[in-house]
Amino acid sequence: MYILYIANKNYSSWSLRPWLLMQQLAIPSQERMVPFTTGSNWEQFRHFSPTGRVPCLRDQEIYIWDSLAITEYLAERYPAVWPQDSKVRAWARSAVAEMHSGFQTLRDHCPMNCALRVQLHEMAAPLTRDIRRIDELWCDGLNRHGGPYLTGSAFTAVDAFFAPVAYRVQTYSLKLSSAATAYVDQLLSLAAMRNWYDAALTEPWREQHHEEEASQRGTVLKDYRISPSV
Repeated sequence: MYILYIANKNYSSWSLRPWLLMQQLAIPSQERMVPFTTGSNWEQFRHFSPTGRVPCLRDQEIYIWDSLAITEYLAERYPAVWPQDSKVRAWARSAVAEMHSGFQTLRDHCPMNCALRVQLHEMAAPLTRDIRRIDELWCDGLNRHGGPYLTGSAFTAVDAFFAPVAYRVQTYSLKLSSAATAYVDQLLSLAAMRNWYDAALTEPWREQHHEEEASQRGTVLKDYRISPSV
């Protein structure tokens, strides 16, 4: 059975991607959650990850690091990871690559913190461009392939890669078109996404850097964690 190493569900967008993919496709795995600590996590994460980062997948003696590498490794064993049609698969891979390497302003200005509701101090032009591009990309996929997922009726890797954006939309009240908003609702309604969110709300850990990232970008209106003072 695979072992998937992840970090805090409240913060770790990179961990969410392979975790959600494996949950949605019913790929058997064990979850090993190692929370972030203040300062560098290098030594701690190096016990299971060559890069000292999460996520990392263990398959017996093999370790696969980076969310995209994990996705491709699983795709060799589970064809449902990607759409079966070659043209649709090419679109999905392009969208995943764009998400994997891009949208840095969105990452910086809207760090993932599932439990919070934050009113941003400003909508800088680069952030607006990122949001518009995501909206455009989602609508393109939905229109091309018929929805409700980006490549049609089935959840695939491309949906997993954009799942953290759905939490960011919720946390920061990001404005999208009606079609893109419906897609966010579709992702947030998934049982696995609800389970991830519920787990995030009950985590006892608070990591100062991740908390400060969100509060520096806007005013925290609400913290839905069960015990935010712990």
